[in-house]
Amino acid sequence: MDIAKLKNRENKVILVNKQNKEIGICLKSEAHKKGKLHKAFSIFIFNSKNELLLQRRAKEKYHSGGLWSNTVCSHPKPGEIIENATKIRLVEEMGFSTNLKELYSFIYKSDYENGLCEHEFDHVFIGYYDKAPTPNPEEVMDYKWITADDLKKNIKKNPGDYTSWFKIILENKKLFKKIERT
Repeated sequence: MDIAKLKNRENKVILVNKQNKEIGICLKSEAHKKGKLHKAFSIFIFNSKNELLLQRRAKEKYHSGGLWSNTVCSHPKPGEIIENATKIRLVEEMGFSTNLKELYSFIYKSDYENGLCEHEFDHVFIGYYDKAPTPNPEEVMDYKWITADDLKKNIKKNPGDYTSWFKIILENKKLFKKIERT
């Protein structure tokens, strides 16, 4: 694949309906400007102490820059299987690889001050890793491991420091129930 075709593919997202059936593709910028429902994923990495690995998004991100969020969040590219996309983006953003398992999926919509809108069919994946990540500075400006209790307290105290989708995911009890059973 030539560079122009690759860049064009990377800037597109997969449009889906509410049943997660693919209905087309469009530019990522268009999907976020017009609030079109598209496929996404959110990765949550835990260590053996049951601490969650958070990333602080690079300030240069087109929305939610500088905010804390789950380990990785992204979109599969057109023609890319979501399980493969999660593995690739984990390495690209956080610099490591580990096994991932899909936990559940949900739809959310969140509007931003800059006029953009996230309307995503989000697939939530979890995995485990005990070493320090080596984040890509173009994607991640900082990271930290945090317990569920400390995270809940900090979000309550500083809700504006966290991405909207991350707070929505944390409202679902499935994530921490799964961790507590392992």
